[in-house]
Amino acid sequence: MPAIVLVGAQWGDEGKGKATDALGHRVDYVVKYNGGNNAGHTVVVGGEKYALHLLPSGILTPGCTPVIGNGVVIDLSVLFQEIEGLTTRGVDCSKLRISANAHVIAPYNRTIDKVTERFLGKRKIGTTGRGVGPTYADKMNRVGIRVQDLFDEHILAQKVEGALMQKNHLLVKVYNRREITVAEVVEELLSYTERLRPMVADVSLELGQALDREETVLFEGGQATLLDVDHGTYPFVTSSNPTSAGACTGSGVPPTRIDRVIGVVKAYATRVGEGPFPTELFDADGERLRDVGHEYGTTTGRPRRCGWYDAPVARYASRINGVTDFVLTKLDVLTGFERLPVCVAYDVDGVRTPEMPLTQTDFHHAKPVYEYFDGWEDDISGARSFEDLPKNAQTYVLALEEMSGSRISAVGVGPDRDATVVRHDMLG
Repeated sequence: MPAIVLVGAQWGDEGKGKATDALGHRVDYVVKYNGGNNAGHTVVVGGEKYALHLLPSGILTPGCTPVIGNGVVIDLSVLFQEIEGLTTRGVDCSKLRISANAHVIAPYNRTIDKVTERFLGKRKIGTTGRGVGPTYADKMNRVGIRVQDLFDEHILAQKVEGALMQKNHLLVKVYNRREITVAEVVEELLSYTERLRPMVADVSLELGQALDREETVLFEGGQATLLDVDHGTYPFVTSSNPTSAGACTGSGVPPTRIDRVIGVVKAYATRVGEGPFPTELFDADGERLRDVGHEYGTTTGRPRRCGWYDAPVARYASRINGVTDFVLTKLDVLTGFERLPVCVAYDVDGVRTPEMPLTQTDFHHAKPVYEYFDGWEDDISGARSFEDLPKNAQTYVLALEEMSGSRISAVGVGPDRDATVVRHDMLG
């Protein structure tokens, strides 16, 4: 059975949770391998809406083991709030496994994230202020706190003290905030230790053994390709690697075990936060996409920027991730539009380019070159086969497939769990 990586192929919010959940009944493990509670998935099951932030979408599928890998940064208060919220709704969270090597978001990381963003003013990145970036910075600077550190109070206190030696100078002298004490940080983190202990595991070992048993493991990326710290629209990116290669470093599973990569794209495009977005709409069409598509952040509630489908972005994501299959989501949101523009190339200072520009400057200046497709009026939410879709909707999907670099194996036609048209078996 395969190891599969599922990634966002745009700027996030593509519907990865729905795609993961759609595969969940055929998957033994679902692994979150990057990011933190700065993003989320919304999954609808039986008319019930579940907003997940730290927990993998597999938590909603009975029999599936959800895993938080070492590449994730964890806000423990958010983790346990989420677990408690799901438990009260009858969701079994007892199988959750958490890597001992995952880093913990300390209280000072949240504080620094918020004050730094305000300090940047017009140059702000658009961070959620949840401490994710500063925690990854601590990881790279080797002053981070890991899950395993919570089981040795002496080591934990030493590490917190080392981290605060520099951070308190920054908070007090630069940002005019109060000093944070070692004792208050240690006390907060230790308050989670006993609840955390039964969940902590050698995730790399467990996943390797599962693959040896020929069980199916699905790796679920947070955020998306264009937000990858190495391959995204830097600096307007997240602080981790949501691309498929990040699944290996973020879980301890080698690349030779990965069989398939599923990229998730919306039938249009959205973005949250700052940064370039060539097809962004500032008119009634943009408002319509936002309202009909309910384009507001799962974690932050922020309205998403909306625009038309960008084929060069999809091709780029296909190449960077090695996408074998695309899942096209929210096709139903486009119902009722008389015509549908698709960006097929960019105009950069009078020069047409069919691919992502080389530099940040050029991408900022890129203007979309559109090809137009006829829309449809019929409600497609009940479609369960490709032939059920209106002819114009079929034409649109086939055109996107040809432009995007990989086959479109599934099409989302509504928010419910079963509102999906399957064209190809993604696990076959």
